[in-house]
Amino acid sequence: MPKDPDTASAGGPRHVAIIMDGNGRWAQARGRPRLFGHHAGARRVREVVEACPDLGIKYLTIFAFSTENWKRTQVEVAGLMSLFRRYIAKETRALDARGVRVRFIGDRVRLDTKLVALMDQLEQQTAHNDGVHLTIALNYGSRDEVARATKRLAEDVAAGRLDPADVDEETLPRYLDTHVLPDPDLVIRTSGEARISNFLLWQSAYAEYEFIDTLWPDFTAAELERLCASYGARDRRFGAVPA
Repeated sequence: MPKDPDTASAGGPRHVAIIMDGNGRWAQARGRPRLFGHHAGARRVREVVEACPDLGIKYLTIFAFSTENWKRTQVEVAGLMSLFRRYIAKETRALDARGVRVRFIGDRVRLDTKLVALMDQLEQQTAHNDGVHLTIALNYGSRDEVARATKRLAEDVAAGRLDPADVDEETLPRYLDTHVLPDPDLVIRTSGEARISNFLLWQSAYAEYEFIDTLWPDFTAAELERLCASYGARDRRFGAVPA
């Protein structure tokens, strides 16, 4: 659901997307294995989700596992998959009770069936909620998303359901994993890295970016509030100039 720039909020961001980076370094700095940091990072998600309503954040998208993360060691990948299963099983009731609606984006084909079943269950159980809309990017890569979307678009053209003459910049977003979501207003990356790592490339065309040194397990609701206030102070022109 692409956002009309003319309707963008003049205050804080309505949709915040976060690249949650730094779990491994956080753990290693404490002499612990990388998975220890991933568990700490998972606990941090709850605090951030709970802070969103007071900050006016209706949509929160978090980058949990990328299509490139399969290149990590077998031990770490297996540990992450186990963590995702436990997180969903543990948090489903609390998320539903807080009125959070959960969605997952990314390619589920490579994920194990138990994890996919838990993801489906969480989406179904929270589908009636309209509090914070939490989107979890799991086995997600923006280039992969665009490739999958383009394939579906091409199939509709081939089947005669879509006229090529009608394809414009508003067409492709209807095929993206995020088609029911507004575009992000603010994208935050923790851990001091200044790159976007194949995350929401199409959707973030007009987003503001914040690259901060804080490692994800140390990120707090107070820091999120500060970043939202900084966003609200910016003059977002979307290519226009002041009258």
